[in-house]
Amino acid sequence: MSQMPDVNMTRLKRQGSEDIVPCPTTKALPKLPVPTLQQTLEGYLKVVRPLVSDDKYEETKRKVEEFGKPGGVGDMLQEKLLEYSQTKVNWVYDWWMDDMYLTARLPLVINSSPGMVFPKQNFTEPSDQLRFAARLISGIMDYKVILDARALPIDYARGQLAGQPLCMEQYYRLFSSYRVPGLTKDMLVSPDSSVMPEPEHIIVVCKNQFFVLDVIINFKRLSEADLFNQLKRIMQTATAGDRCEPVGLLTAGDRTEWAKARIKLMEDSTNRDSLDMIERCIFVLCLDEGVCCDKTDLTLACQMLHGNGSHSNTPNRWFDKTMQDGASGGDDTTCLEKNDVPLARQMLHGDGSYSNTANRWFDKTMQFIVADDGACGLVYEHSPSEGVAVVQLVEHLLNYIQKYQSKKMLRAQSICELPFPRRLRWKLSPEVFEYLKMSRESVDRSIANMDLHIMRYTRFGKSFPKSQNMSPDGFVQLALQLTYFKLHRRLVSTYESASTRRFQLGRVDNIRAASIEADNWVRAMCSDTVEDYDRMELFKKALKAQRNFTLQALKGQGIDCHLLGLKEMAAMIDMPMPDIFTDDSFDLTNKFVLSTSQVPTTMDAFMCYGPVVNNGYGACYNPHDDYILFCLSSFKDCGDSDSERFTSALRQALDDMQHLCLKVNHPPSPVMDLRKVDINGDSKMANGIDGHQLGLPMFPCVMARENDPIRKQNSRDDDDSTRGPIADGAMAQT
Repeated sequence: MSQMPDVNMTRLKRQGSEDIVPCPTTKALPKLPVPTLQQTLEGYLKVVRPLVSDDKYEETKRKVEEFGKPGGVGDMLQEKLLEYSQTKVNWVYDWWMDDMYLTARLPLVINSSPGMVFPKQNFTEPSDQLRFAARLISGIMDYKVILDARALPIDYARGQLAGQPLCMEQYYRLFSSYRVPGLTKDMLVSPDSSVMPEPEHIIVVCKNQFFVLDVIINFKRLSEADLFNQLKRIMQTATAGDRCEPVGLLTAGDRTEWAKARIKLMEDSTNRDSLDMIERCIFVLCLDEGVCCDKTDLTLACQMLHGNGSHSNTPNRWFDKTMQDGASGGDDTTCLEKNDVPLARQMLHGDGSYSNTANRWFDKTMQFIVADDGACGLVYEHSPSEGVAVVQLVEHLLNYIQKYQSKKMLRAQSICELPFPRRLRWKLSPEVFEYLKMSRESVDRSIANMDLHIMRYTRFGKSFPKSQNMSPDGFVQLALQLTYFKLHRRLVSTYESASTRRFQLGRVDNIRAASIEADNWVRAMCSDTVEDYDRMELFKKALKAQRNFTLQALKGQGIDCHLLGLKEMAAMIDMPMPDIFTDDSFDLTNKFVLSTSQVPTTMDAFMCYGPVVNNGYGACYNPHDDYILFCLSSFKDCGDSDSERFTSALRQALDDMQHLCLKVNHPPSPVMDLRKVDINGDSKMANGIDGHQLGLPMFPCVMARENDPIRKQNSRDDDDSTRGPIADGAMAQT
């Protein structure tokens, strides 16, 4: 199918590295460095060692040595990459964006777009949903004023690299970006202000119908009362309206199939107008119907009545006692965890075409969700920004809502003075109906196949590792390694993103938690013949290796972006792909079976996402002082992964680690200061670094599933290939 000229694209402009006009503070930052070839190759071999057999390692080592010999292919590609880097603001930006996101063909739902759950609201009457939504819109527009003025305070690094200013460009893309599907590669665009004025409308989706709501009229923002009245009009129209085809489901399907369907849609002027209004809007607001909570209510009732059995909380009772508080002690937090799961499902994917999945438009960067039962949150398209920008926006919104919660709305202007919100119309051809049917079936299968568990680990929070002079993030990362080893008796390639925002247009590189040192430690933890003191010494070495990987990535010295650049340079000059990149070990190290990400929040909000390979796990965590919240996901159709077993093993791993620390290291051992980190042979202080303190705002952008044929050939950093999570400092790639 040949792609016809896209009329809407005349009103939008591409967002590549050369199309971004950085502000003066961004220009003042250094450019991302190109690491030395030898350092990267040595680091790569360390990553490969714990993942493959001895024979395979020796084979890979020979290929790496051949690639890196003086005057060889590696030196030639390194020289060309250095030359190329001098011509770019950020030499890896476009390659990374394509590989991580835009060339991925898998649906955005579950595979790429993370969901975020806000604290559930207590709506006592139907109008409360609309009042909260009006306040949410007002808070977003309040934040957008700051963004439009580029007046957001600059972020500064914390931890060892404290004081360094960070690139802020990701923040300014939150409300100006849109992902257009392509036949082989998507395109990230923004409204072209030289052609059209800045958008002054949002899109409200209600009962699968799309409405244009002007939030600025005659250069004046609508008040909350006006917004409430307009939302009420939308709700009334949607409720009374004719049955509407679930057009939003098209955005939930395979990217190539959606691109074909969009071309067909664009053949009609009515559809072109509707698409234009959606693609240029500020954000999307989804007014959802509450998810059925019958199963949750039943779980709560069983928990109170009998504790759900001997495998659950029944042993945590003493039934002879007159009164027992069922909210106390033991594992009764599972009640809260099971309440969290329906909320997470609603934000992440809408819970299916029969529920709210059609009440979305997944190509838009920011979609805010408010359900009539008080559930609220967002889902966002990951390519424009990391989690840090989203988390800071959410913190602003929740503070804004809390601040004005007790204030009554001011009297609205006469409703007849406001233009009636316009419902968008669609004319669907038989071919589009077929694409819609395929997308519906595909997304429903994916949603049914996803196994999502949430664990609130309450025995300790991040304060405990700190009390042991250990990094909380490193502690959790090694807990995930131990968990996987307990279940499978081996380590696997793991992704955690590290922010490179210290550089112009910086995004992320990868922290490799599955290190040689981690492998030695988990084997000791699962052996009956190793003494606790020796386990602790190996634990400290694993933590030190984790810190070194972290700081190297933060300083632009990570191996993943560099290897991607060398590989892309070989393709650019049209040379045969070097053996190092066609080797099975390269493919293995870039299939991230553990896609992990830290996304810290100060409020009781949390993020979730799906696995990035068929047999993998998504592991997003939010460490608080006294508990750690984990969102763990896998696919049911894979016999190797099981979210319930992983959750149970993770709880046991954390218990074991605390027991080890208290037994060997209490009071904290002065033998080795874990805040000292070796980088390139220099001993430096990294006072209490963890993902959060490093300025990593985190979580994984979900990459690709390994069965995607397109991604298989680029199994390195793609949305669809081998990386993992989401955030600014803990992100993923399939």
